[in-house]
Amino acid sequence: MFSNSDPIRRLSNYRRVLCKLRALGFERFVSDNLGGALDISPAQVRKDFADYGLTGNKKGGYDVRDLIEKLNKILGKNELQKIIVVGCGGMGRTLMGYNGFSGEGMKVVAGFDSNPSLIDPRAIIPIYDINDMPEYIQKEKIELAIMTVPESAASKVSEVLKGCHIKGILNFAPIMLKSSEECIIRNINIIHEMENIIYFARKIGNED
Repeated sequence: MFSNSDPIRRLSNYRRVLCKLRALGFERFVSDNLGGALDISPAQVRKDFADYGLTGNKKGGYDVRDLIEKLNKILGKNELQKIIVVGCGGMGRTLMGYNGFSGEGMKVVAGFDSNPSLIDPRAIIPIYDINDMPEYIQKEKIELAIMTVPESAASKVSEVLKGCHIKGILNFAPIMLKSSEECIIRNINIIHEMENIIYFARKIGNED
């Protein structure tokens, strides 16, 4: 159901565990430590590290701080990643107020919407008219966006974002949008995810 098939997701999980090990005072670790914590084989851990040029010592293992620094660079955490939210309804505002971004080197810097009642340029995270979005993206050199717009507007908004040279979009609209060579799109369909959970939850309940 929930696999570790995505190599970037595995790297992110490795980093999370390593940060915990560092907080506990660990200076070195071996692949078995990460594999056991994430239910991944040590061989897979070593392969992932080798694929991304992350090296260690066969006898002494890997250096925790050194590996975290290298993973930060690979995952883009060595510099602030500015994000805009397009669609500032309930979900959009929730994501704008999510405190977890700041601890991961990310910051939501602005929101955009077509509803005049939601526009508030003086808010802590300002919300602007969507027509002002291209100028803002160019001025602030934004490369990342989160979309929480209605399905009917998703395709048009994504094309506008691509035209503004946005390089990455996290799409919460209930429609599959295609990536291009210039822009990667990750589609998150909450209904599909819940259907997946419901199916496997029912399967577990029927095993008795």
